[in-house]
Amino acid sequence: MNSMENTTLLFNDEMEKIIDAMDLSQEAPVEEPQRQYWFMKKARQLIKEQSEKLGRPLTANITTFGCQMNARDSEKLVGILERIGYVEVPDENADFVIYNTCTVRENANLRVYGRLGYLHSLKKKNPHMMIGLCGCMMQEPQVVEKLKKSYSFVNLIFGTHNIYKFAELVVSSLLSDRMIIDIWKDTDKIVEDLPVERKYPFKSGVNIMFGCNNFCSYCIVPYVRGRERSRNPKDIVREIERLVKDGVVEVMLLGQNVNSYGKNLDEPMTFAQLLTEIEKIEGLKRIRFMTSHPKDLSDELIEVMKNSKKICKHLHLPLQSGSSDILQKMNRRYDKEKYLNLVEKIRTAIPDISLTTDIIVGFPGETEEDFLETVDVVKKVRYDSAFTFIYSKRTGTPAAVMENQVSEDVVKDRFNRLLETVQTIGREMSARDTGKVMEVLVEEQNSQDKHLMTGRLSNNLLVHFEGDTSLIGQLCQVRLDECRGFYYMGTKVG
Repeated sequence: MNSMENTTLLFNDEMEKIIDAMDLSQEAPVEEPQRQYWFMKKARQLIKEQSEKLGRPLTANITTFGCQMNARDSEKLVGILERIGYVEVPDENADFVIYNTCTVRENANLRVYGRLGYLHSLKKKNPHMMIGLCGCMMQEPQVVEKLKKSYSFVNLIFGTHNIYKFAELVVSSLLSDRMIIDIWKDTDKIVEDLPVERKYPFKSGVNIMFGCNNFCSYCIVPYVRGRERSRNPKDIVREIERLVKDGVVEVMLLGQNVNSYGKNLDEPMTFAQLLTEIEKIEGLKRIRFMTSHPKDLSDELIEVMKNSKKICKHLHLPLQSGSSDILQKMNRRYDKEKYLNLVEKIRTAIPDISLTTDIIVGFPGETEEDFLETVDVVKKVRYDSAFTFIYSKRTGTPAAVMENQVSEDVVKDRFNRLLETVQTIGREMSARDTGKVMEVLVEEQNSQDKHLMTGRLSNNLLVHFEGDTSLIGQLCQVRLDECRGFYYMGTKVG
């Protein structure tokens, strides 16, 4: 056994020893995370009893809707579920089913309601089955009211702010016949040192902050994720060091707006300074981050990215609109000129960077001239790819009650024209490295052809090449033979 494995086991053993030492005859501790360790032991006892009655292990399934923040939250939930005795299964035919919900668009909510109908039929066949709902959608009061009235078979509802309390909430659900609802409006609390079960052994998301202070007029996120709060940099570095000892070579730093990291710390620290500290971690090969808000992207950050050996050559820089008038209505706090100047600064410092973006078409009041301003930015910046969205009216946001909502047929026409421009430029940009030998992090066996492995370049493009599963998690040199739109076919070198 190598030293990396030893260190990881040491941390797991330490947590296990603390859980085992908890005295269930005493009241649960008040301090976190010790309180959650107590509830993990209690949950383990209850689940063992139920498992023995059924004569089999209890199973659990988590379905994640939404962004990478949600995906990371689900890894935390799985970590606790596995530690208290559940066995994860790939579908909803399980003893405990959890939907980690998203609410950025209205149709995300409708999908969840639709799936709950299916779960109800499963629960009738399996009466001791538990159903849990968490995530952003649960932070909307009208959603919780609807669930109470029409979906009373749900056992547990909690939000985004108290996910660390999951073990405690599971115990409450196991001991109660009623629906448990625990929603917090906001919090400044961050609890460290709780279990996480990563999806990939070689890469991991790492939350550096939670919440958002921007209040873009179309966005529900600040209302459901709360105000910005940054994690202590020492805790972030410690987590990444642990991950590296466990075989992780790439981390994705996560926040709604990573560029405003550190403003609320007792000793303020910039995102660029945090990156400089993370860069020093031995054994870490790649650093990614998202999302970057253009209004907060500093010259200091550009300089750190330029000089870094580990920060990937990819920056996701949401534009949303190219019209200064629409940007003002969106409350984005930059205009077209500032955005283009920022892009020029970034490209001058890091010529080989890959830029990607988000664009909304059909924001209230958007004219044809406004739309053409967006197309103009796309042509000037030349993004490698763009996530393009038709504006979705989000109840509870200022934009939802704005006048001059754009008609559906006009929006669809603009969306199709934008998509064609984005894809044409994206294909051209993606092909620019054809013939070069570049470093690829091998992520998985190709699902279409088992002879091929699939990996990712520093600029986030996928590469498929011949190889075997022993390469997964390795950094390989691959010649980029042929670009096929938005991925490469390549050949491993050496």
